[in-house]
Amino acid sequence: MEEKSYTEVWHSEKFKTLLSRKKRFIIPMTVFFLLFYFALPILTSYTDVLNHPAIGPITWAWVFAFAQFVMTWVLCILYSRKAAQFDRMVDDIKKEMGA
Repeated sequence: MEEKSYTEVWHSEKFKTLLSRKKRFIIPMTVFFLLFYFALPILTSYTDVLNHPAIGPITWAWVFAFAQFVMTWVLCILYSRKAAQFDRMVDDIKKEMGA
């Protein structure tokens, strides 16, 4: 099988689908992460909304801060699983293109 050029790969439907799916996953996750991450310093600096007790002496600021660790782990797990799907798509494209 003849190996195809990068231009041919770039214009293939499978490659366009791969890029589209990656964008549909990565962009919303990045926006969510940044909003969630920067919400804590903004809310604690400019409002007192998180200063109220959540559980005994623990305020909502501490709950939110802990939730950021959980959110980071969840996003890492989701990305790892999605990356495996992207890798399979790349393997298919490579086979189709003769690489």
